[in-house]
Amino acid sequence: MQVYLDNSATTKSCGACVDAMLESMASNFYNPSALYTPAMHAERAVTDARRVIAASVQANEKNVLFTSGGTESDNLAIWGWLQNQRLPGEVLYTAAEHAAVKNACLEAEARFGCKAREIPLLENGSVDLAALEQMLGEQTQLICVMHVCNETGVIMPLEEICRLRDHLAPKAAIHVDGVQGYLRVPFSFRKYAVQSYALSGHKIHGPKGVGALVLRDGFRIKPQTAGGGQQNNLRSGTENTVGIAGLKAAVEAYPANGTEYMLQLKTELVRLLREGLPEMQIAGLPESDPMSAAHILNIAFPPVRAETLLHALEDDGIYVGTGSACSSKKGKHSSVLTAMKCSNAVMDGAIRISLCHENTMEEMRFTAEKIIEKVALLRRFTRR
Repeated sequence: MQVYLDNSATTKSCGACVDAMLESMASNFYNPSALYTPAMHAERAVTDARRVIAASVQANEKNVLFTSGGTESDNLAIWGWLQNQRLPGEVLYTAAEHAAVKNACLEAEARFGCKAREIPLLENGSVDLAALEQMLGEQTQLICVMHVCNETGVIMPLEEICRLRDHLAPKAAIHVDGVQGYLRVPFSFRKYAVQSYALSGHKIHGPKGVGALVLRDGFRIKPQTAGGGQQNNLRSGTENTVGIAGLKAAVEAYPANGTEYMLQLKTELVRLLREGLPEMQIAGLPESDPMSAAHILNIAFPPVRAETLLHALEDDGIYVGTGSACSSKKGKHSSVLTAMKCSNAVMDGAIRISLCHENTMEEMRFTAEKIIEKVALLRRFTRR
């Protein structure tokens, strides 16, 4: 049996996505900026995709920009807004942020003369709202917060952050990296008073190389590329019609009950692991907490090291992750777990199991059985 449990790194493209991309390549390959009829059909397909994305977050379809993925979307939102500011101020980002956000904020210091400051986390992985309250002020120009932490699955308190911003820094914009939350945790521009939201296709069974940045009405950013002026001159370049077709199909195919089903899988997996390994440690919130996303579980079994366990599970066809896929090969402790003040033993041993709606209960039982078996074996050969 092969069990893929690293869906926060990437997902398998769904059948509807593959079919839509093949059709686009074969029959609707025209440049949507051209003037003849087939090209207009390609343009209509892009417009339809924009409408689907906008509806999924209750936004204006005119404010959906297609990009190459989450990283570009984050960069465009952050730099595009800060470049608009007349005087340098401060950009705040949580200690849980993906490198696409954190490094964009740090780069903004050099580009625009603003100051980048990190918002601390609580030990449970959520934003330290008391610390944020002390950091906010007239100097605050931008607050960056992820929808769902890609390492721990903690859902960030967007409503409380918006409330603090409105009270203490009303001129500041809020950018949300929604890459790990989109479609799996509800989000709406009508509910949350944020200015921008980034998403990526390959995290929701769409293709790699395509994503979107969704803006609130009236939120103005400056383009970060020069070119032919596509997408209201905010993101020049011929639209990736094939990728956009796949993204649209993936959004439309995503099941409405996907989150509920994944929570059942996660709950059962944790129950089985606790029975066999009661000393298991969860990094982040308990699986039953409403602010814990249904699809991500970060766990450790000290003193077993994460990489050792990962490869032991791979021998049985089980694939898990060790934190952010973009930094897992660098051999350093996770900056997120460090900010949460996790022990060295937990940081050394933390593996990330991330689910999708195509996983099964049988896979959860098989995975729990093998983790219990491998941890028991590895502990016999691990120095304490």
